[in-house]
Amino acid sequence: MPLRTARVIGMFCVALSIGATPIAGAADFDKGLTAARSGDYAAALQEFRPLAEQGHASAQYTLGLMHNNGHGVPQNHAEAVTWYRKAAEQGNALAQFGLGMMYDDGQGVPQDYAEAVTWYRKAAEQGNASAQFGLGMMYGQGRGVPEDYVQAHMWFNLAASQGDTNAAGKRDIAADLMTNQQIAEAQALAREWVTNNRQ
Repeated sequence: MPLRTARVIGMFCVALSIGATPIAGAADFDKGLTAARSGDYAAALQEFRPLAEQGHASAQYTLGLMHNNGHGVPQNHAEAVTWYRKAAEQGNALAQFGLGMMYDDGQGVPQDYAEAVTWYRKAAEQGNASAQFGLGMMYGQGRGVPEDYVQAHMWFNLAASQGDTNAAGKRDIAADLMTNQQIAEAQALAREWVTNNRQ
């Protein structure tokens, strides 16, 4: 299974496992999750759409994911971007990562690596391992940012510390292209990030 496909499937599984925030509509959101988990996307859509239209960020993200993957609705990347953006602008890290992927791949929006970096960074700074991996890829390949193996190694290292084995492999590949001093700098940056972002 291609890495991008695995990450999208992983995003959908995470969406189905997130709990509703204690706001109005939480019971409806939970009903939508239950329906989606059982594969009844039509029922899930009936629960998620009104919540999303009322500004419920998790419902907006999940609706975007449904449009992105064609679950319960025809696949529509532009519509997915619309819902991801609404949730991302409210600080939803999963939606920020999803929006970054859409810009990275040019799905539903013109391909724009700098914009992908912006959204990956917002999610990565919240500790989203997939976004940390994505940001590492951008730095490692010089897409949307200048190529920087120190930054790539740091972000891969952070994602790997959360169990992302692909990130661990990419970190090791980056390390092969770096001096010992650069590796030490990347490791120090990762430790500093962890220290500054402990919750």
